Amino acid sequence: MLQALCSIFPNAPIYTLMYDRSATGGIFDGKEIRTSFLQTFPFARKHHHVFPLLMPLGIEQFDFSEFDVVLSISASFAKGIITKPSTRHICLCLTPTRFLWDNSQKFIDGFGYPSFIKKLIPPFLTYLRIWDREAAYRVDEFWAISKFVQERIRKYYNADSRIVYPPVNISKFNLSEERGDYYLMVGRLVSYKRFDLAISVFNKLGYKLKIAGVGPEMKRLKKIAGNKIEFLGLISDEELASYYAKCQALIFPQEEDFGIVPLEAMASGRPVIAFRGGGASETIIDGKTGVFFDEQNEGSLLETIKNFKSDAYDPDVCRSQAQKFDIGRFKEAIIESFR
Repeated sequence: MLQALCSIFPNAPIYTLMYDRSATGGIFDGKEIRTSFLQTFPFARKHHHVFPLLMPLGIEQFDFSEFDVVLSISASFAKGIITKPSTRHICLCLTPTRFLWDNSQKFIDGFGYPSFIKKLIPPFLTYLRIWDREAAYRVDEFWAISKFVQERIRKYYNADSRIVYPPVNISKFNLSEERGDYYLMVGRLVSYKRFDLAISVFNKLGYKLKIAGVGPEMKRLKKIAGNKIEFLGLISDEELASYYAKCQALIFPQEEDFGIVPLEAMASGRPVIAFRGGGASETIIDGKTGVFFDEQNEGSLLETIKNFKSDAYDPDVCRSQAQKFDIGRFKEAIIESFR
């Protein structure tokens, strides 16, 4: 999303609490990047989740007085910027801050804090919830990345929003006539993405499952994985595109605010087996580009996979659906908003 915005507004500086060139692959080289005081903290770029109490201060100290329009991309603190009265502040809201609102305990577990620190967190979360709600009042226009997020903005911030779906670079993915005998999962290995659920089901079915990604759950997941589960770790974009194009289907058992991964699979001509919830229900056409299971438990997912027929899905139909969310559509929507 930020890359697409940079191509639309090539001379606009980027403000961010912290910047790690290696983590972003150097894709913002040549851009003017302005960071907060947190950039100077030791280990901050690698362990930013240690500093949530300082992030509101960091975001509020940025000076936007020279701008008439500011676009913030926010899943947590960016919407809290302070602008002059005449400045139009548009927030592209990825989600109201997950670790503060719904299921906050589950997301705290995913950060991997030691248990004694987790016990100290609740009072600080209360402070951050108050700040987060107040920060939402500073936004002039909310743009939500899905209907699901639109409802969450209405609930937690009592604000209206328009929907602008995130971009997917369809050109990075291609169809393949070759088909493997494996299913695929892609993403950061954190608890809410429910890799554990899929592993348990595939252990019982004896089907092959390949998992692309790394994260704090890696060690635990490997312990429960049978011999038909393969962890690919970090792989290149080219390798990922190949795994997508040749899989039987993508397994997507989590509830996401939007979910880029299912669209990448569909752009590769492959169907998706997904939990019926979150943004996936807005992008997957049931029976055409994938199939849903209704409960996040082993029985529901297992039965859906057992009854799944990969050949019943047309690769061209899958890719056509993904193209509705191509990066070009996103750029058109942004440009139209400023006419």
